[in-house]
Amino acid sequence: QVQLVESGGGLVQAGGSLRLSCAASGVIFRRNNMGWYRQAPGKQRELVAVITSGGSTNYGDSVKGRFTISRDNAKNTVYLQMNSLNPEDPAVYSCKGHDGLVQRDYWGQGTQVTVSS
Repeated sequence: QVQLVESGGGLVQAGGSLRLSCAASGVIFRRNNMGWYRQAPGKQRELVAVITSGGSTNYGDSVKGRFTISRDNAKNTVYLQMNSLNPEDPAVYSCKGHDGLVQRDYWGQGTQVTVSS
C-alpha cells in the first residue's frame, strides 16, 4: 500500500539545475520524516537531505548550499531542488520515508541523475 514514486531525473550539463519530486501514497505523509539519498556506481549510499515532519532540514556536506529539500503536505510530495550540479553529483537518487508510528522505513524506486561536462 505504501508507495513512493520519484521523478525529475535526467541529463543536465555541469552548472545546471534539476528538481526531483517524490510523491507518496498509502501513508499519513505529514507525519513522516522524508529524505533523499544517492548512490553512484562503486560508491556507498549517502545522505543528501532530510526534512522532518515539522519542516526542519539537514544536508550532506557535499550538497549544502546547492540543494534544497522541501515538502508540500497537501500534495503528499517532497522535492529536491538541485542547483550548480557538478561531476560529483551523478547517481541514482532515492526517496526515503520514515513512519515513526510503526518504526518503518520505505523507499522509492530511484531516479537517475546524469551530469555532462
